[in-house]
Amino acid sequence: MKPAFYARPTLDVTADLIGKVLVHDGRGRRTAGVIVEVEAYIGEDDPACHAAPGPTKRNAPLYGPPGRAYVYLNYGLHYLVNAVTEPVGSPAAVLIRALEPLEGVELMVQRRQKSRRVAFYEKRKKRTDGFFHDLCRGPGNLTVAMAIGPRHNGADLWKGKLRIEDRGITPPALEWSRRIGIRVGVEQPWRCTWRGHAAISGGGPRRRG
Repeated sequence: MKPAFYARPTLDVTADLIGKVLVHDGRGRRTAGVIVEVEAYIGEDDPACHAAPGPTKRNAPLYGPPGRAYVYLNYGLHYLVNAVTEPVGSPAAVLIRALEPLEGVELMVQRRQKSRRVAFYEKRKKRTDGFFHDLCRGPGNLTVAMAIGPRHNGADLWKGKLRIEDRGITPPALEWSRRIGIRVGVEQPWRCTWRGHAAISGGGPRRRG
C-alpha cells in the first residue's frame, strides 16, 4: 500500500482499508489480521481528532506524510494504531479498530494472555469462533495481540515491519455509523465496518445511504 493510497480524502481511505491486511513482522515472528473496522478522524475542526488543538509534539505525525503510523497511548492503558491520511499539513488519520486474525494466532493468544492478570478466556482450550474473533476486537486489544507500541509511531506502513497489505480480500458490503468510545464529535458517521462481521467491536453499525 504505497503512500499515494493514503494521500486521498480520509473517508475514501477509510472505506478502502476494510479488507486490507495489517501485518507485523517482529523478531522473526509474524502476526497479521484482516481489517474489519476503522474510524476516521479529520482535521482541526473535528473535536475528536487529536489535531483539534492545533500542532503539538504528540500529534506531529498527523501533519506529516501520508501512509505513516500514528501510535499513541490511550487513557494510559493501551496503544492505538492509526494510518495517517491526506497530504502533508492536512492532519487526519484512520484508527484501526478491529481485525480478523489471519496469521500468528497462537502468538496473539500468548500476548493477550500475558497482558491480563487472569488467564485469557478459558475458551482458548475449545477454540470457539467467539474466542477467535475476540482476539483483535477493539483497538487496544489488537495492538496487544500484534505487539504494536510507541516504537512504531511514525513508521512507514508500506515497507516496514509494520505494514498494511492488499491481498485481494473484498468485503461483501460496508456499514457506516457514528464513531464510538469518544465523548465529542459523536454525530459524525465516520465509523466503517465489514457488514455483519463477527470481529467488529461494540455499537452496532447502521447502513449509510
